Amino acid sequence: MIAVLRTTWPLLLGILLLMVGNGMQGTLLGIRGGYEGIPTFQMSLVMAGYYGGFLLGSLHVPAIIKNVGHVRVFAALGSMISAVLIVYAVEPHWITWTILRFIIGYCFCGVYVTAESWLNAGSTNENRGQTLSAYMIVQLLGIVVAQALLNVADPRGYLLFIIPSVLVSLAFTPILLSAQPAPQFETIKRMSFARLYQASPLGCVGIFLMGGVFAVLSGMSSVWGAEIGLSVAQISLFVAAIYAGGLFLQYPIGWISDRYDRRRLVLILSTLGALCGFVVIALDLSTFSLVVAGAVMGGVANPIYALLLAYTNDYLDQSEMPAASAGLLFIYGLGSMGGPILTGWLMGLIGPNGYWAYMAVLLAMLAIYAAWRATQRRALTPQEQGNFAVITPNTGPLAVEASLDEAQSDADAVSGPSKDNQTGQ
Repeated sequence: MIAVLRTTWPLLLGILLLMVGNGMQGTLLGIRGGYEGIPTFQMSLVMAGYYGGFLLGSLHVPAIIKNVGHVRVFAALGSMISAVLIVYAVEPHWITWTILRFIIGYCFCGVYVTAESWLNAGSTNENRGQTLSAYMIVQLLGIVVAQALLNVADPRGYLLFIIPSVLVSLAFTPILLSAQPAPQFETIKRMSFARLYQASPLGCVGIFLMGGVFAVLSGMSSVWGAEIGLSVAQISLFVAAIYAGGLFLQYPIGWISDRYDRRRLVLILSTLGALCGFVVIALDLSTFSLVVAGAVMGGVANPIYALLLAYTNDYLDQSEMPAASAGLLFIYGLGSMGGPILTGWLMGLIGPNGYWAYMAVLLAMLAIYAAWRATQRRALTPQEQGNFAVITPNTGPLAVEASLDEAQSDADAVSGPSKDNQTGQ
């Protein structure tokens, strides 16, 4: 790992600063929206804007990169992000914020794709797994650090919008000044949804549902916290717990998944998440207990996302991974767009508990579907499965593809190729 950090630290430092900036703006808007008196449903539209932009970016940005190159796209999108972060504070209106969130989602998608291209091109077959692990850790760490920075100033002022703008601007300095040349880039192809669903119905349905769950966790948590009267420090702690839970539980759950039927593990985790949501609704919990519940939800959502990708990967040939990765992320994006909007509507209907109710219902639906799918196809043996890949929902298609490819290469090195003709089993 030291050798990896020695060669990739400019990229990883830049990504860390980017994630701090991105993590700050998402939580900060939810808090500031409460101070500005913006209704919950309108704030849900603001939060959904990011995922709409991200989805459009996943379709559009790769072609731009191919035409004008990594460096120009990276610099242009970075400048746009930095400007948008300042404009938030200038015009605190939900329509303006929705448009700006859409723009920033589009830009961050392009930034992730270019950064992941550089990172992947700069790694070797021997250290790619460690490089990807470092990338995932840096992403989650950046979001956790962002929550701490929310406590350095009053959210009613300008400083908390200036800080992420400066951090994002600084993030491009180590990346663009690194000696590593820009890699060749090919437009990402997509697999048909019919082929994806044929390979893994659970993967497609589950990724769609988890898109809704994770979009609510990352986009609506601060809105919920502001609505129930949590302080800035309490909201930032709650959001940090969500990502910390995901960071700490990824590896043990991944270890178990390489030795156990992944469908049943998805069933267990989604049931745990659903129960957690219903318990919060039923009981009058203390702030500390709510933070623990947030850690449980984050600890469930992140690994389930990676489990579903790994499970789908078990039924694909290695040549199909790039197209499948892009298709699955598109499905995830569709689910993400609807999550905040439906949650905002539900919170307006039944109150703040709509935040927990929406996630609990989606996780319960996933548990039921996983239980049914377990009766429709035999379980793969550990030798037939690919290795678990540590992947967070914040990554772009290139990181997903590289992670799944690395996991399958590790599995093949141990047991030899074993996934041929599994689709029809």
